[in-house]
Amino acid sequence: MTYPETPDYRRLIDQITLYTQLKHEHGAEGIAPILAQTESALQQAVEELRALPGDAEMARREPDDLAGIHALRPNGPRRLWDSFDEPTYRERLSGALLGRMAGNVLGAPVEFWTIERMASLAKENGEAFPPTDYWRYVPNPSKLRYQTTPVEAYTRDKLNGVPVDDDLAYTLLGLLVLEDFGPDFDIEDIGKAWVTYLPFACTAEDVALRNLRAGVPTLQAGATDNPYNEWIGADIRSDPWGYLAPGLPERAAEMAYRDAYISHRRQGIYGEMFFTAAIAAAFAVDDPVEALEIGLTEIPAQCALTKAARWALDIAPQIGDYRQARDAMEERFRGMHRVHTINNACLTIWGITIGGTDFTRVIAETVAMGMDNDCTAATAGSIVGAIVGKQGIPEHWYHNFGDTVHSYLIGHPSFSIRDLIGRFTTQAERVLGG
Repeated sequence: MTYPETPDYRRLIDQITLYTQLKHEHGAEGIAPILAQTESALQQAVEELRALPGDAEMARREPDDLAGIHALRPNGPRRLWDSFDEPTYRERLSGALLGRMAGNVLGAPVEFWTIERMASLAKENGEAFPPTDYWRYVPNPSKLRYQTTPVEAYTRDKLNGVPVDDDLAYTLLGLLVLEDFGPDFDIEDIGKAWVTYLPFACTAEDVALRNLRAGVPTLQAGATDNPYNEWIGADIRSDPWGYLAPGLPERAAEMAYRDAYISHRRQGIYGEMFFTAAIAAAFAVDDPVEALEIGLTEIPAQCALTKAARWALDIAPQIGDYRQARDAMEERFRGMHRVHTINNACLTIWGITIGGTDFTRVIAETVAMGMDNDCTAATAGSIVGAIVGKQGIPEHWYHNFGDTVHSYLIGHPSFSIRDLIGRFTTQAERVLGG
């Protein structure tokens, strides 16, 4: 996939700002009209780009409506569990939750770091790379993440409970949606939950949340002035629906669709549906790659995400470590934004194929690949965690979690992990019973 080469607009904007200041300091006149003309030209370019029609045939292969998606998906199992096995569910749910938390906490302090910078930090700390435990130290330890938690709270010696992150907040929010609205919640209910519980959001979610608060109709919130709606934000919201519909990939993906539509379109929607179905399948199979294969049966067979995921699975035998994974991704998707659904999905897939059911290697290799690595490692950890259960996760990854998950959700500053297991179990029984 080759992107158009765009000028360095950031540099030009910096130059405009700097020369505006300099010429003002020198007493120049005529600055305001130049700035107004520049702003008008930029706004016109945005409007013209926004109005450009996409390829009609591509759009046909990539619908945004659920019926259209179902019509274009390949054959799949749809349902793997016929009854609810509570002991098995609780063990696998514990693994999935702890796996997601561990992958996220490991990746959070080095999110978007280059491989070289992470390797340098590991060397400075006297640690292995890829990491086999949480980072001992990271720079800027007092810097707050999500306006609440210092970066040092994600490190080995300062870890006290699961620190806040949006990758975990949406997992918790999904549970609240089921508790508030039941298994048959709709997109409007998702909007109500967002306005009730989310104090802020990022990229596509930020746009949708601001649109909702401004009175934009719920079904339009994700498509109104939102250039981020094929980014990774929806696929980090996959987990609760997989946990709530264990062994039911179709049902889980349908819930994921209703959640994704609030903020995303096309690959953004498919990313959440794919990983949700894979997580649901992971409760019923013993091979994480099989779970990924099942996940792909719930999205259009010819969409861009499916093609990329199929390519990633096909060449997986040639991808032996994090460096080979990153190089392959960079070569194929050069120019794609680092927060896009597609490129990060490929890295997630390779983290799983490299590590298999070795939980430590899965999240370590995935984090070492870089990019949006707290998201990718969290998803990989969730899928493999559901496969191996809590007993398959080394204790050092969750010992310091205690029983607490910290949260920035409005009215919910913390959750008990034991309580979450019970609450998810209650709601999953409702879903399977239905």
